[in-house]
Amino acid sequence: MTGLRTAACVAVSLWSALSVAMSFTVIGCDADGGTAPQVTSAGGTPTEPLASANPAGPREPVAARDGVAERPYNVLFLTVDSMRADMPWNGYARAIAPNLTKLASESAVYTRAYSASSYTAKSVGTMLTGRYPSSLYRGSSFFTEYAPSNVFFSEILQAAGVRTMAGHAHLYFDRGKKLEQGFDVWKMVPGLKWNATTDESVTSVKLSDLAIELLSAEGNTRGPFFMWLHYMDPHDQYLQHKDTPKFGRSARDRYDSEIHFTDRELGRLLAFCEKQKFWGRTAIVVSADHGEAFGEHGMYKHAFALWEVLTRVPLIVKIPGAEARRIDARRSHIDLAPTFVELLGVPAPASFVGKSLVSEVTGRTPAENREPIVLDLPADSNNPPTRALIFGDHKLIVDVAGGSYRLYDLAADPDETNNLAGSPKHRDPLAAMRKRYEETWAKIPEIAPFGGGKLVGGGVANGPRAPS
Repeated sequence: MTGLRTAACVAVSLWSALSVAMSFTVIGCDADGGTAPQVTSAGGTPTEPLASANPAGPREPVAARDGVAERPYNVLFLTVDSMRADMPWNGYARAIAPNLTKLASESAVYTRAYSASSYTAKSVGTMLTGRYPSSLYRGSSFFTEYAPSNVFFSEILQAAGVRTMAGHAHLYFDRGKKLEQGFDVWKMVPGLKWNATTDESVTSVKLSDLAIELLSAEGNTRGPFFMWLHYMDPHDQYLQHKDTPKFGRSARDRYDSEIHFTDRELGRLLAFCEKQKFWGRTAIVVSADHGEAFGEHGMYKHAFALWEVLTRVPLIVKIPGAEARRIDARRSHIDLAPTFVELLGVPAPASFVGKSLVSEVTGRTPAENREPIVLDLPADSNNPPTRALIFGDHKLIVDVAGGSYRLYDLAADPDETNNLAGSPKHRDPLAAMRKRYEETWAKIPEIAPFGGGKLVGGGVANGPRAPS
């Protein structure tokens, strides 16, 4: 998980509390005379009201179009800790994930997807909020705490009457980090041990069992629902499990066995879901919180840097009725929150930075260029402040504290072994990328972390927990 090893009025109180630096909420009335939350833009102008917090859930689906049923769908969001981008459906020669490979063959596969950061505690912040880590109210520790003042997409769904559920398999998700806000159900698998430097637990079987239990419970799937499950086993330690192939003794060999073990349990969960009434209206999204290094750049595991092997992740999106396709345009986890709310038929707030993927997954619009891709590793108790920007063939990595730059040509040098920043021949590309970086970050609100701890790269965490 980490590089260290690491009805209607009820909605009023919730929505009055939700605020971020760029957007806040006001209360309006719906057609039935009840209160419906509205999101205002940065200038304070109300936008489309969100669905009322109604036990009946969001509006009923309308007729299908082009073979693809209209929203709302249920959403099953499956993340696998440390799952690299080089999986079988992306060209990896070893058949380590047959169930996910089959799912990929029926889905939209993004071949160049990125996490927003390089380890769990920062990347999940972007998944949950649709904002970059540096823009969030967060603590200064490596195992990051998120303040309730951040608006999670789960809160938006919950206020609209969507059943929100999550299952987790690492104690980071259950140690007061405020990650559960907006979830009706937030469950941990039993028997977990805390170790700040590694993951001693084996949990995939337990997590699939928990998910099946929740999805079998009366009421949890009666209306539209969102479920997030985070599978941990590919995270170090890399163990050899019974009834899984033995690929070898190296760290990558044992990691591949862990992927196979987790894939088996994902397959068991999906096989159960396929037999349920909700399956025909359920979208599946599969990704990872970050990648994993096996000696590249002298690194093992993850965090501390923004190399491709740490930030490139799989992304599979299956929407009922949508044709399978491969999408080579670069995408980021900044687009997940807008995608989730659209799939569930709920308007997105102004706070979301990214754009929904639904239209391109269904083939209704072509995949547009959304670059630059922003990678963000803010300073905390263990990570140096590092940023990266990807545009076209070039990737700029910025040491924020040191003020230095590295430039790579990802087309000619996908492994990032040749730093072009010192080359006179590449002076103009470097200047262009630095200008683009400065222009991009000028538009990203930065919030200092709170907690009072010392930060790598200098300074003390004295930031706010909420907007002033």
